[in-house]
Amino acid sequence: MAPPVQQNIRLPSLASIRAFEAAARLGSFGRAAEELCITASAVGKRITQLESWLGQALFERGSRGVLLTTAGHEYLEQIETALRLLSDISLHHRGQKPRDSLRLVTTPSFGHSVLGPHLHEFTQTHPNLDMSVVMSIPYLDIGPSQADFWIRFGLGRYPGAVSELLTDDVVFPACSPDYLRRHGPLRQPADLKFAHLLHSPLDPWRPWFDAAGLDWPEPEEGISFFDLGMAMAAACAGQGVMITRRSLASRSLQSGQLIAPFSITAAPDSHYYLCRDASMPLTGVRLSFSLWLRDLCRRIPRIPPGG
Repeated sequence: MAPPVQQNIRLPSLASIRAFEAAARLGSFGRAAEELCITASAVGKRITQLESWLGQALFERGSRGVLLTTAGHEYLEQIETALRLLSDISLHHRGQKPRDSLRLVTTPSFGHSVLGPHLHEFTQTHPNLDMSVVMSIPYLDIGPSQADFWIRFGLGRYPGAVSELLTDDVVFPACSPDYLRRHGPLRQPADLKFAHLLHSPLDPWRPWFDAAGLDWPEPEEGISFFDLGMAMAAACAGQGVMITRRSLASRSLQSGQLIAPFSITAAPDSHYYLCRDASMPLTGVRLSFSLWLRDLCRRIPRIPPGG
């Protein structure tokens, strides 16, 4: 009996596929280059070769980065399955417990102030977890499209996503003790007329002005911070008075880096939400992480303003 005829199967190079998968997962040629220990231009060249081999574009290139095309999304789903199978075969050792993976996209402020100081609590109880945490830019709505969860800052309405409220904050002014010594005292809200007000479109002053009975417009002079963590760093360094919220400022208030000179608080429009794709089942390690994060946000110390 004659042996079966071997088909000459043509495949794209594994290097090109790995470059595409990394760039799609991380949302950037530069980040993919760091992970693969090559240059960004090499990543771009490999992806261009892959696109040429497939005969269609996988990314839309723009000044703000790269976005997957429809064909790119479809190809990513196909190769993720193939790569996972290859990985499972190579790592399948008898008696070895399968590893879980979790990919989280978070805003910088929540990541630095809430998640970062406490994430070890979750990872220590899940030793077989491989977790990646990627930052997004909430004001510009820029972030990777592929993830298990997104921590978003806003109104909680995201098409195609299930959103769970994480924080139910109030906002209030805060500044460093050094700033208060140099520019105080701040005995009543009207004293802020002579203060340097740090401002951000993410957490505007107007809700607190209204709660304090101040018919003042939103501050426009000086630096406008598009990241609440940067605004907090400036306030801790004695550069002015900021509007902040308990979920982000509790550690700085406890340590004495910030003080809240008034007891007046206001309800903001925006809060932090844990979001996931509506089609993604909430089971296994995803369910565990969701429950842990909601519990963490309830446990964050609540330092009363003015206290």
